[in-house]
Amino acid sequence: MKNSKMIYERKALISKRFNRAFRLLIFFIFHSFIFHSFTSCDKYDTFTTDRSATLQFSSTEVVFDTLITTIPSATQTLTVYNRGDKGLRIRQVRLVGGAGSPFRVNIDGQDLSRTADNSATDFEVRRRDSIMVRAEVTVSEFGNDDCHEVGDELIFTLESGVEQHVALRTVGQDAFYLDRRTLAQDTTLTARRPILVRGELSVAEGVTVTMEAGTRLLFHDDAFMTVHGRIVAQGTLDKPVTFRGDRTDHIFDYLPYDRLPGRWQGITIAPESTGNVLDYVDLHGGTYGIQCPLPGDGNAVVPITDETPLKLSLTNSLIHNIKGTGLMLRDCRAEIANTEISNTLGHCVDIVGGDVVATHCTIAQFYPLDANRGDALHLANVLERVYHPLYRADFINTVITGYADDVVMGEWAKPSMLPSDVTEALEEYHFIHCFLATEIPTSSEFINRFVGCVYDDPHGEYAHEKNFAYMDTHAFVYNFMPLPISSICKMANPAYSVAWPTDRRGHDRMTDGTPDAGCYEWKE
Repeated sequence: MKNSKMIYERKALISKRFNRAFRLLIFFIFHSFIFHSFTSCDKYDTFTTDRSATLQFSSTEVVFDTLITTIPSATQTLTVYNRGDKGLRIRQVRLVGGAGSPFRVNIDGQDLSRTADNSATDFEVRRRDSIMVRAEVTVSEFGNDDCHEVGDELIFTLESGVEQHVALRTVGQDAFYLDRRTLAQDTTLTARRPILVRGELSVAEGVTVTMEAGTRLLFHDDAFMTVHGRIVAQGTLDKPVTFRGDRTDHIFDYLPYDRLPGRWQGITIAPESTGNVLDYVDLHGGTYGIQCPLPGDGNAVVPITDETPLKLSLTNSLIHNIKGTGLMLRDCRAEIANTEISNTLGHCVDIVGGDVVATHCTIAQFYPLDANRGDALHLANVLERVYHPLYRADFINTVITGYADDVVMGEWAKPSMLPSDVTEALEEYHFIHCFLATEIPTSSEFINRFVGCVYDDPHGEYAHEKNFAYMDTHAFVYNFMPLPISSICKMANPAYSVAWPTDRRGHDRMTDGTPDAGCYEWKE
């Protein structure tokens, strides 16, 4: 009993000493924290006027992309750092151009343009801290066709009297504007200035619109073109006719908006339109590319005869980065040559019925943003259970490939879909000396449709995208020139190449007598 009492008393003493030590420890930690907080705060709030203490900037200049005058730019961001151990006070920030500056600047939440001289005062940048500068610009019209550099300077005056400068720069150009316009008489669109299109640009029936080499049509996101008459776009290798979106800025430093699909709508060639000529045309970034729909509700059948006029001649051209179908042809006559049609969420080329010949084309389905992409080539003689005779679909010396092992698909009318006066459905398609990513035909029914073709081997070392010179799916930069090791090289039939002796980039494909398939000839 005595021992138990002694043990109890000893435990109580230990507990008492422990509690006292614990309270002392808490007291020490608390007062140390308070002391450190006050001393830290004092250091944090210390500002210097030492002239050697200066700001640092994420860039010494803010550069905007080339802008269309009167159109506001996107916002650019500049970070201003104080990497020193003491705070810095900024006495004033001002634009040298004053009230007349085209630039608009917001610094740490203060808008300089709200003052008469485009300036603001009294900023603090604490030690090892930063503030944000956001800048925009709208360039006024110049009244001429030239590009003009526009600039200003942002001056930071520190409390020490030190001045630090950041340059602001852009290039502006006037444009012609076509807002919800119908061209009701023959018109020539000039290359003198970009043409900014908003809403629908319509070409009236019976009217011919000619586009000079170098003409640039920039479409707003809701803009599109409908052709009831005809367009004649005669570009050149150095001065193509361009159809694109109107955003000239970047989404990231490495990626301009112009490389993204879906930046505008597209071009519709109406059923009554014929005789359209597109040579050296660059069409990219649309929701759809070029579509030639059926009349009315889409169930009508347009018969093709020897007298049927050519609806579309598409040569030496590019349709690329499209959010829907690249080229849609319905019951029409079309000729395509030396043309690249690539990277579309829908089919690159979608043909239902009609009479189409494609020579030395590259049809490449490597759309990077959605695995549920369409085919490189889709052929059919039926649409919504209505029979549309496919009089001819000939592909000659053409490359048709993509990410998938089979990117050539067909849809054919069943006997029950044929009109009473039709005993056999027309599905006249042929591939002549083509490079194809598709199943190798084995039955006699199909072998005769594939003449001299080479097939993209899905198990080969150089399959699919590895056939080509360069593909950057991060920056959306592609070069579909075949590598010399690719089977695409030297496989084309020169008898068909004579009509197209140079490729889309102007390279001679007949030098060695063994041209490459597709629209690009390999060159070192």
